[in-house]
Amino acid sequence: MSDIKRLHPGPRMSQAVIHGGLVWLAGQVGNPGESVQDQTKVILEKIEKLLAEAGSDKSRLLQATIWLASMDDFAEMNAVWDAWIDPANPPTRACGESKLATPDYTVEIIIVAAQGA
Repeated sequence: MSDIKRLHPGPRMSQAVIHGGLVWLAGQVGNPGESVQDQTKVILEKIEKLLAEAGSDKSRLLQATIWLASMDDFAEMNAVWDAWIDPANPPTRACGESKLATPDYTVEIIIVAAQGA
């Protein structure tokens, strides 16, 4: 088990797990009740910090899974995502609609990345 590293473990989950040169991030959420754009900005800031802590960065993204409380917010979220993503190294991506933990959350993003930033 020593080859598995967990960042910020809690009783339910870790914020990141590192193994075999890969980094899996837990679903990241923004500040409840804020706009879709503001929640997305906060999420991407959290992702950048966790990736840096894990020895990676957004140029090493492999996969992103994005959950929106409403697909009506797709364009608003994408405006923030498109400004943030490394255009030379975009990950695979899926985006769907799902009921999130509370109605105050509008976006949740899950990332898998390679280490070696």
